[in-house]
Amino acid sequence: MAWPVKLVFRKADGVLHAEFDDGRSGTASYKRLREQSPSAAVRGHGGGPPPPQAPVPDDITVLRADPVGRYALRIVFSDGHDSGLYNWDLIRQLTVGEDAVTA
Repeated sequence: MAWPVKLVFRKADGVLHAEFDDGRSGTASYKRLREQSPSAAVRGHGGGPPPPQAPVPDDITVLRADPVGRYALRIVFSDGHDSGLYNWDLIRQLTVGEDAVTA
């Protein structure tokens, strides 16, 4: 698993920039982060289909991001959404665009 060595929320650009210990880096827009939230409210409960979602506004912002242990972030968005934990594999998928490499 690649570990993040730097995470920067760039408010002016509306993106999260992530750098990983294997030298890979990339960005994900706040809108994409919100749309891809791992929360049950977005993904659904159990094996059923995900619930319908209201469109995410283009100008959504991140109010804060709180670390959860050494494995994830809880991101609080300007629309009030704050559930779901973004683990490092998901952050890598959303920013670098690939699955985390496991060793």
